[in-house]
Amino acid sequence: MTNSDGGGPRSRGMWRRETAITATAFALCLLGGVLHVDDTASAPPAAAYLIAVVSCAVLPLRHRAPLAALAATTASGMLVPPLGLLLTPLIVAPAVIAAYAYALTVRTERRAESAVLLLSALLLVAPTPFFEHLSGQDVSRMGAVAAFPVVAGVLGHSTRNRRAYLAAVEERARRAEETRDSEARHRVAEERVRIARELHDLVAHQITLANAQATVAAHLFDARPEQTRTSLHELVETTGHALDELRATVGLLRQSGDAAAPAEPAPGLSDLPTLLESFRRAGLKVSVCHEGTARPLPPGVDLTAYRIVQEALTNVTKHAGTSSARVRLAWNRDRVTVTVTDDGGGARTAPATGRGASATADRAPGYGLIGMRERATAVGGHLSAGSRPDGGFLVSAQLPLPPAKDTTPMPDGATPPEQRTADGRTGDAETGGAP
Repeated sequence: MTNSDGGGPRSRGMWRRETAITATAFALCLLGGVLHVDDTASAPPAAAYLIAVVSCAVLPLRHRAPLAALAATTASGMLVPPLGLLLTPLIVAPAVIAAYAYALTVRTERRAESAVLLLSALLLVAPTPFFEHLSGQDVSRMGAVAAFPVVAGVLGHSTRNRRAYLAAVEERARRAEETRDSEARHRVAEERVRIARELHDLVAHQITLANAQATVAAHLFDARPEQTRTSLHELVETTGHALDELRATVGLLRQSGDAAAPAEPAPGLSDLPTLLESFRRAGLKVSVCHEGTARPLPPGVDLTAYRIVQEALTNVTKHAGTSSARVRLAWNRDRVTVTVTDDGGGARTAPATGRGASATADRAPGYGLIGMRERATAVGGHLSAGSRPDGGFLVSAQLPLPPAKDTTPMPDGATPPEQRTADGRTGDAETGGAP
C-alpha cells in the first residue's frame, strides 16, 4: 500500500472522505441560508453562496491548521447577520466541523482548548443583538448555535482521548510481549548456563574421582589384590553415579512430551561402507583410500568423522554437478585426517557458506561447512575447505587420536587399510591415490 504522497488507495480514500465532508457542509450551509424567521424558505441568495464557499474552502485545511480553520469558519459565521441571513446551526455547520477537528487535533492544555471553543461560540452569536430585536425564539436559536461548536469540541476531545487510550493499550501490549519474549530468552540462557555448570561440575568431580580410583587400582593390582578389588568396586559405583547424574541432568533438556530416543549406537566409521553404498545407489561413484594403520576412535571423534564424510558427500551430490568423489582416511600417530574431494564438473564453487568458501551465485547460502567446522572444533580438531587449483572442491578435517599404545586394531570389514572402489573391488592404498 502506498502512502498519501504516492496517490495510493489510502490517499484516494482520504480524498473521497474530505470531498464528502466538504460537500455535506456546503449543502447544510446553503440550506441554512434559505431559512427565514417565519420558517419559510426561498432560493438561497448570493450571500448564502458566499458564506458557504468561503467557510467550506478552508475545511480541507482543518487537520494541518486546525486553529486557522476554526478562526476562518467562525469569521464566516459572524457575517451571517450583517448579510441579512438567519443565524441557525445549519449555516454554521463548517464552524462546527472545524471545532470538532480542532479538539481532535490540537495538543494543548484543556483550559486553553476550552477557552478557544467558548470564544468561537460567543463570536458566532455576538453580532446578532446588533442587527435584530431578540425574541424568545431568537434566544433559543442562538443558544443552539453557540452550543453546537462546544458539543462538537467535547466530542472531538473524547475521540482524541479514546484514540490515545487505545494507542497506549496497544503500546503496553507490545511492550509486554517484548518483555515476555526477552524474559523467556533470559530464562532460557540462565537455564543453559546452569545446566552447563552442572555438567561441568559433574564431569570434573566424578571423572577426577574415577581416575584417582583407577590409578590406585592399577598401582595396587599386584601387591594388594583385595584392596584393588575394593577400588574397582568403588570405581564401578562412582561411574554408575556419574551416569545417573548425567542422565538426570541431560533429561532436563528434553520436554515432558518428547518420546524416548531410540537406544541405538551413534554411527561411526564402522558404518562407512553402508553410507557409501547409499551414495552409490544414488549415482555417485565414491572411492575410498586408507593410509596408515586404522585404529579405533573415541565415540565423539568417530561420530564427527562419520558426519563430516556424510555432509561432504551430500554436498557433492547436491552442488558439485559431478558423478564421482574420493574419500581419504589418513591415520597418523596422534590424528586422523578425513578428506573428501570431487572433480568439480559442475558450476558451483562451494557447497555451502563458511570461512574460505563462497556461496553459489544462484543459491541461498547454507550451513553445511559451518556445521562440519563446528563439529571438528568441538572434538579438538580442525577443518578446512575450499576450491582446488586443478578444479573441484576439497574438505579436509584433522581429528585428534588417543595414544597408539591405548588402541587396538579395528574390527574386520570396518575401515580396512585398503581402497574400496565404486564397484566394490579392493586394492592397495597406493593404487587409489590420495587426492
